[in-house]
Amino acid sequence: MTRIGFHASHEQHAPGRLLRDLTHAERIGFDEAMCSDHLAPWLKSQGQSGHAWSWLGAALALTSFRIGVVTAPGQRYHPVILAQALATLAEMFPDRVWAALGSGEALNEHITGDDWPGKGERDERLEASADVMARLLAGEQVDADGLVRVHEARLWSLPAVPPPLLAAGISTHTAAKVATWAGGLITVGADPEATAQTRKAYREAGGRGDLLLQIHISLEETEEHALAAAREQWAQATVPPELMWELRDPSEFEAHADPTDEKLRAAVVIGSDTTDVADRIAAVAEGFDGVFLHQVGRDQRGFLDRCERELLPLLRERL
Repeated sequence: MTRIGFHASHEQHAPGRLLRDLTHAERIGFDEAMCSDHLAPWLKSQGQSGHAWSWLGAALALTSFRIGVVTAPGQRYHPVILAQALATLAEMFPDRVWAALGSGEALNEHITGDDWPGKGERDERLEASADVMARLLAGEQVDADGLVRVHEARLWSLPAVPPPLLAAGISTHTAAKVATWAGGLITVGADPEATAQTRKAYREAGGRGDLLLQIHISLEETEEHALAAAREQWAQATVPPELMWELRDPSEFEAHADPTDEKLRAAVVIGSDTTDVADRIAAVAEGFDGVFLHQVGRDQRGFLDRCERELLPLLRERL
């Protein structure tokens, strides 16, 4: 049975509000949760950017389910510091935290003032960072002198069992490449064929662990409201893929977005009929071990109430 998770979007909601939404999500029956890790929102209209790792300590203390985070080691975060943060959470909350590692976006990483590498170098840096983190979490002393530099690092506070290090990837190329080191994969999408291809690429390359999916949805009272919410809050999803990792400011995403109805519907499951939305989620999530629902609209409480009454029961029947 596919687990159903709640996605907490730090780009869109203040940290305190997200904590209240998270605890409510657990009360109404979500199996687990995950969150983003941004320094800046994608769009100015989103308007938030809480620190994910500070928030995770409170989130884990106030709940009892598993919570993961998608993060990017190598530039904004040194991988030793990320490993220390993850180890500390895992020691306090055993078997309840995971991290999915990605190569990052210039939106969040440019703030160091370092050059933003090309995709090939970013992938190599990610693999090197993942290796450093895995070795530290296993209790080793680590030195490295390549794309990631580490000098005699060791973690002194470790959990009994190292937390999983997954990879974040969207393309089939990335999914196959990270299979060599990842303990699982999380991808994102609203197209059943595309998500199936990513899932297949990871498994055929020898990828192990859980296959997880994040899916953006806009479930509102009317179709018009659902489209409006997606356009106002998630228009960056229509930016050409080759620019998503290169743009550096929310205003640039706004300038390059093309939020026509067709393009929004390609990136977000948009609708007002809960049964139809449940059917579409189930089609995209087929074959995944867990699916995380991200309601892109502002009204998270209204969405969660509708999940309790309608969406979660329908998904339990389908997944």
